[in-house]
Amino acid sequence: QVQLVESGGGLVQFGGSLRLSCSAPVLALNYYSITWSRQAPGKEHEAVSTINIRGDTIRYSDAVKGRFTIARDKALETVDLQMDSLKPEYTAIYYCATADRFPTTEWSREDLYNYWGQGTQVTVSS
Repeated sequence: QVQLVESGGGLVQFGGSLRLSCSAPVLALNYYSITWSRQAPGKEHEAVSTINIRGDTIRYSDAVKGRFTIARDKALETVDLQMDSLKPEYTAIYYCATADRFPTTEWSREDLYNYWGQGTQVTVSS
């Protein structure tokens, strides 16, 4: 069973930064590709970034490109999402996800992931 845990969410002002972390208490996250996704109130899930096992294939959605940076911390076995220049429309619950058969090319499709964390709330005030 793959258990993912997100942390690092909180309240931040417009233009501020937050760093989210995805960890896995009972398995080696270094062996899993990970996607970060978010769900704003009343909206559907939106995948924002993905990283492969080696960390050399990274993708961002157009909505966050240039503002978010995804990276692996091999020592801590986490996948982190650095979020800069935050805007109120980025307010959402942020999740990390993975899958037994990771959708490398269709990484934005939430229906292809079968393991999700519980999410961490990010609130950006104006």
